[in-house]
Amino acid sequence: MNIPNRITISRIFLIPVFIILLVVPFNWATFDIGIYELPLSHMLAAIIFLIASLTDWIDGHYARKHNLVTNLGKFLDPLADKLLVSAAFICLVELELAASWLVIIIISREFAVTGLRLVAAGEGIVLAASQMGKLKTTLQIGAAGFLLLHHFPFSYIGLPIGTILLYLATIVTVISGYDYFKKNWHVMRDSK
Repeated sequence: MNIPNRITISRIFLIPVFIILLVVPFNWATFDIGIYELPLSHMLAAIIFLIASLTDWIDGHYARKHNLVTNLGKFLDPLADKLLVSAAFICLVELELAASWLVIIIISREFAVTGLRLVAAGEGIVLAASQMGKLKTTLQIGAAGFLLLHHFPFSYIGLPIGTILLYLATIVTVISGYDYFKKNWHVMRDSK
């Protein structure tokens, strides 16, 4: 297994640590950040989330730079993104920091695209992420990051930047999902 794929796997292994920091009721310090309070455990979870998200850029950049792009990497990288973002959004719903209906739309699209990728893989076709899909992922990561940080630093001016980004991410998620299926419908149509 090459280095980019190992980095991707490490992102997957960070997810349980991230979840534990969010859902276990640690009674650690809390910081006043404008109109909100930020628990230390949420701040640590946000740091892990952002580090894990950063590895998405690192493994892709390294793979392209050193000609290490593999079919395994094309499959694992978007899967790791989906697992990380889905875990974050589900935990944010549990913590009442994100609207469940927005998260349901986002996760439903991810399941649908993953299903299409699995059908394609069964036909020996690997479907790489599109530019619109990369924008979707960036917006989702930004939304989750700011929500995890309770909108910090925008919390000092009362701007719910995480919620705003979540709405934008949902819109781009729907558009990119439609675009992905439109471009790759032949996979479903021609599958055996």
